[in-house]
Amino acid sequence: HVQLVESGGGSVQVGGSLRLSCVVSGSTYGGYSLGWFRQAPGKEREAVAVIDYWRREFYKESVKGRFTISKEDDREIMVYLQMDNPKPEDTAMYLCAAGEKYDASLRTSDFSYWGQGTQVTVS
Repeated sequence: HVQLVESGGGSVQVGGSLRLSCVVSGSTYGGYSLGWFRQAPGKEREAVAVIDYWRREFYKESVKGRFTISKEDDREIMVYLQMDNPKPEDTAMYLCAAGEKYDASLRTSDFSYWGQGTQVTVS
C-alpha cells in the first residue's frame, strides 16, 4: 500500500518563497516518477512539475523559472517543490503524486498514487 503525505503549505506573499515536501512510503513502490499537481476550486487538476526516474524535470509553462522540483531516494523517497516568486494564480490545493512509469510527463494518467494535498494561498 503506497502512501503519500504532503507538508509545507500555507500562506505566502507575492514574491516570497515556499517549499512543499512529500514523503512516499510503501514497500512495493520503487520510486519511479514523482510529481506535483494542483487543483483550484472549480478547476480541473493540472500538472505543475514532474521528475522522472532519470531525474529529468518537466514543468507547466507558467511556473518555469519560478518553481523547482527535486527528489531524494536514498533512505526514503521524498519529493519537494520549491516555489519562488509565487503569484496569486498559483493559489490552489497542491497534491503529490507517484507513478510507476520510468518516463512520466505532465499527464495525470501517468500517476497512480496521490496524497491528500496541502493548501497554498498566495496574496
